[in-house]
Amino acid sequence: MLIPKEVRSAIDKLKKQGFEAYIVGGCVRDFLLASPKFANEGGIGIAAQSKSLGEPRQRREPADWDITTNAKPEEIQKVFPKNFYENKFLTVTIQTGSKKSKLKEIEVTTYRLEAKYSDKRHPDGIRFAKTLEEDLARRDFTVNAIALEILNSKSEIPNKSKIQNSKFKIVDLFDGQTDLKNKIIRTVGNPEERFSEDALRMLRAIRFATTLGFTIELKTLEAIKKNAEWLKMISEERIRDELVKIIMSERADEGIELLRETGLLRFFIPELLEGYKVGQNKHHIYDCWQHSLLSLKYSAQKKFNQNVRLAALFHDIGKPRAKRGDGLDSTFYNHEIIGARMTQGILERLKFSKKDIEKIVKLVRYHLFYYNVDEVKDASVRRLVRNVGPDSMEELLQVRMSDRIGSGVPKAEPYKLRHLKYIVDKVAQDPISAKMLKISGNDVMKILNIKPGPKIGQILDILLSYVLAEPKNNKKAFLEKEVLKLGKLLDSDLKKIADGAKKEREKTETKRDEMTKQKYWVT
Repeated sequence: MLIPKEVRSAIDKLKKQGFEAYIVGGCVRDFLLASPKFANEGGIGIAAQSKSLGEPRQRREPADWDITTNAKPEEIQKVFPKNFYENKFLTVTIQTGSKKSKLKEIEVTTYRLEAKYSDKRHPDGIRFAKTLEEDLARRDFTVNAIALEILNSKSEIPNKSKIQNSKFKIVDLFDGQTDLKNKIIRTVGNPEERFSEDALRMLRAIRFATTLGFTIELKTLEAIKKNAEWLKMISEERIRDELVKIIMSERADEGIELLRETGLLRFFIPELLEGYKVGQNKHHIYDCWQHSLLSLKYSAQKKFNQNVRLAALFHDIGKPRAKRGDGLDSTFYNHEIIGARMTQGILERLKFSKKDIEKIVKLVRYHLFYYNVDEVKDASVRRLVRNVGPDSMEELLQVRMSDRIGSGVPKAEPYKLRHLKYIVDKVAQDPISAKMLKISGNDVMKILNIKPGPKIGQILDILLSYVLAEPKNNKKAFLEKEVLKLGKLLDSDLKKIADGAKKEREKTETKRDEMTKQKYWVT
C-alpha cells in the first residue's frame, strides 16, 4: 500500500518551512495492518487468518489521512492557502487540488493537550502541546496512537518481515504495534481517565473491536462495564453514527452482543433488551434476542444495506410486549404493529433521517406478510407493494430471508419467495393495452368523424400491434396517418386484421410472462 502523494506533498511542504509533521490516527493503524509485518507474523494483514472467523481479513484502505504538526493553525494556513478552518480543535482542513485522486482534503492538526472533561463529552479547554509525545498521550486507544514520519519521498512498504527497515520512522510510545499484532483494543493509559474525557470512546471501543475483529483488553472492558452510564452524557447523533458503523460491519451481530454484555445498549436501545431470554413458540428454535442477532448476522453476511440490517435487528422487537402464554403454543399477535411503533420511537430518538425512518418502519410493519403460491392473488400483492412502496419490495424480501435464517431454517429463499418476486415483477410491469398508445379512442372518432362502436377498439388493437412490433411507431403523427388508412377498410377486413393483432398481443404477453418466470426460476 502506498501513502498518497497528496499526503507526502503536504508533509514535505510543512518540513520545508521548518515544522515537524507526522501521519497519525486510524490511517496509520490501517496502513500498518496492510503491511507484510502483520501478514507474516500472524496479525491481520491481507494474508493473515482471523482467529475469530477463521477466514482471511481484507486489506483496509484508509478512508482519511490525518497529519499532526507543531505548526500553529495560522502557520498551517500560510503554508496551504487553500484551506478551511472553523473549529475549536486546532484542525485546519487543506484542499489537495487533486483531480484524479479521491483524496480531496487532508486534516492537519496542531499538537494539542486537552483540559478536564466536565461533561464527559468536550474538553473544558484545548491548548497547544510542545511535543508529539504529549499529543499522542491524549489519544484514545494504543492502536490509534501510533505516528509515522516519512523519511524519504518513496513511501511504499517493501516486502520485508521487519517494518523498521522501511524508509519511514514509526513513533509507538504505547506499544500499539503489539496490540495490532495481538488484535487487542486497549486505552492509552488509564481506561477510566480516557473514558471520562469522552464517554463515546466506550462505544468506539466496541466499534473497533467489531470492525477489526479484535478483542477488548480486560481492564478496558471492565472500565466500560463499570462506567457505561456515562454514555447518557453523549448526544444521540454521535451514538447513532457509531451504531451505524457497527451495524454495517461484517460482524454486526457480535458488536450488538458486545453492547449488551458491556451494559452500553441499555442506555440507547433498552427496548431491544426486552427480548433477551424471551422464549418463542414451536416455529422458532431460538429466543427473541438470539433470533434478532442471527437475522442481523445473515443480513450482514449478504451485505444488505443499512435499512435492511436495522429492520432485520428490529423486526421482532415487539414480540416480548405482544407475547401471550408460554411454551410451544405462545402467541405474538400484532407484534409487527407494536414493533413498527417501537422502531419508529428508537430511530427518532437516535435522530435518523425521516426518509430512513419511514423505510425501516415499513419493513418492520410488513415483514410478516403472508404468501402461498396459488392462494394469494395478484390484487393482494399489489396491495402489499402499495403499502411498502415499489422501491422497498426487494428490501422487504431481504428482511424476510434474514428472518427465515434467524429462525433456524436452512433455506433463505424457498420456492414461494421466488414466486412472490415473480408476481411482484409481473404486477409492476405496465399492462399491454391501448392505454400505452399516444392516441386515444376519442382521437380516432375525431379523425374519422364516427360515433362510438366496435370499429374504434379494432383500430386501436391494430395500432397497438404496430407499436409492439416497433416501439418507435408510438408517435401521434404516425398513428393518426394509420387511423386514416384503417378507416378506409371494409368492416370485415378490419375485424380480421384486429383479431390477428389480438392473437399477437396474447403471444407477446405469454412470452413476457415466461421470461419473468425464468428470471426467478419458477413455473
